[in-house]
Amino acid sequence: MEKKKYYIDVGSGEISQVKYDNNDSFTIHATMDEISLLRAKMDNMHDASVRSFFRAHVPIMPYHNDKSNDDYDSNLTETYQMLYDLGDEQIKQHIESMGVLGDEHM
Repeated sequence: MEKKKYYIDVGSGEISQVKYDNNDSFTIHATMDEISLLRAKMDNMHDASVRSFFRAHVPIMPYHNDKSNDDYDSNLTETYQMLYDLGDEQIKQHIESMGVLGDEHM
C-alpha cells in the first residue's frame, strides 16, 4: 500500500492530510491501514476519557482502581509508539524527549 503524509494532533484527536492551524504536532507517512489503527487507538483514548470523567463523579470509586484511566494510559502509549514508528528522526527524538514510551518501547 502507498504511504501518504498525515498531520496528527494527539490532544484534539485529529488526523488530517491537510495542514492548517496547529494540526501538525506530528507529521507521519502511513498507509490507510496504519491510519485506521491509529484512529482506533485515538478513539479508544477518547472513550476512556469520557468514562473517566463519569467515574470522577462517583466518590466511592478510587482513582487508582479505575480501569478507564488504565485504558486511557495504555492507548496513549500505543498511540505515541505508532507515531514513533511512523515518524521521521525528528519525531522520534521529540517523543524520546517526552519520555512517554520509556526505554523498553523504543
